[in-house]
Amino acid sequence: NPNVEILVYPGAGHAFHADYRPSYNQAAADDGWNRCVGWFNKHLKA
Repeated sequence: NPNVEILVYPGAGHAFHADYRPSYNQAAADDGWNRCVGWFNKHLKA
């Protein structure tokens, strides 16, 4: 699908958004969250 965007965060492994785990990566988590919310606002806004 040409509309798919895949983003890899170097140095961020599995569960990088889980702030209670050693694998937490704040920069990747913040960017991923902002991108997710931005996508929701763009495509799911009522």
